[in-house]
Amino acid sequence: MDTSTFHFDTGALFASIIWGGLGFGIFIYGKKQQSAPPLCGGIAMMAVTYVLGDSALWMSLASLGIIAGIYFWSKRG
Repeated sequence: MDTSTFHFDTGALFASIIWGGLGFGIFIYGKKQQSAPPLCGGIAMMAVTYVLGDSALWMSLASLGIIAGIYFWSKRG
């Protein structure tokens, strides 16, 4: 394996674990409560960890935006 192209960013790795775990918890909560906002938001947060896995900053900002979206979507409905 060529290690020159293999890049590990520890900040992004830890952010991915934190936001992915939190997204999974929100997803399970939405599934048990049968509520669409946390269910969809949890899936979105888990997807963000894969799509934006290279940058801890963008992953964190996107996850915080999703959490705000879940909050406002839940309060509106």
